[in-house]
Amino acid sequence: MVMELTDLLPGYNCGECGFRSCREFARALLGARDLETDVPLDLCPFLGRDRHLAKRGEIEVKLPEMRLRWAEGKVDEEVEIRGVIDGLVADFALAPLPGDPSCREDLLVIDRDAGFEVGDVLRYRPLGCPITHFGEIIKIDHGLVTVQMVGPRHLLGDDSFAPRDVGVCMVAAFEGVVSRGRVPEVGETVRFLPVHCMMQKVHSGVIVHSEGRMVRIEGIDLKVW
Repeated sequence: MVMELTDLLPGYNCGECGFRSCREFARALLGARDLETDVPLDLCPFLGRDRHLAKRGEIEVKLPEMRLRWAEGKVDEEVEIRGVIDGLVADFALAPLPGDPSCREDLLVIDRDAGFEVGDVLRYRPLGCPITHFGEIIKIDHGLVTVQMVGPRHLLGDDSFAPRDVGVCMVAAFEGVVSRGRVPEVGETVRFLPVHCMMQKVHSGVIVHSEGRMVRIEGIDLKVW
């Protein structure tokens, strides 16, 4: 149910609402008593914009019933997983590993002179993506830099925040949990939708590891045919 509501939110994961992601905002909305108390929809500055007004209206209609279902612990029925920007249908939605703020991404940093270490925050643009990302480094292994998203938008106004700008990077892999849809087999080429993707765009790649609902996807491509 969290993902059902998340899909109706703008999906920018900007942090302007005070939560780390749209997914966390959705969870907070489900736990609130009504639209006027605890967690108002107006915390999201984008829901008031013309392009999101229809989705806002849909949320206002559905949210009371969704809160009842949430309180009663009813299980959602499976719904089609479709990208917003491209309209493509994904095999599954990829959510963060337990305790993580976002899906993990392995980066190949093209700038060989960029100096960084674990704990640094990188400012970069994935090759083929128009959005600037901010990722905190949690591991560096044989040239692969593993990051978790901590931005982008809400960090730009913080004068104390000083990310390392490494320019264009290649996203080599994703790791996360299949939150909706079918669990794929190792070796399978799949279409997936990272829940933290600002554009809510379907990605593709190859499953190289699968354990329960936890998967690792390599050969990442944004050109999904």
